[in-house]
Amino acid sequence: MNNRISINPKVSHGQACVRGTRVPVHQIVHMLANGDTMDELLKDFPSLEREDILACLGYAAELAEEQIIPIDVL
Repeated sequence: MNNRISINPKVSHGQACVRGTRVPVHQIVHMLANGDTMDELLKDFPSLEREDILACLGYAAELAEEQIIPIDVL
């Protein structure tokens, strides 16, 4: 796990967030996917740093890499 992303069941219902904030990783990734720029995000979320946004993308990439092995049902 990246040192800029945290998961705490007592913060944002256990969703992955930027450490020290209540900003969920999924929100940052969705905003980038919808065309927001990194500069816009940094303006909208003054508590974030460029490295936090990159960490969100890295976290999302790691999840997309996850391998699922199906269990054959007899």
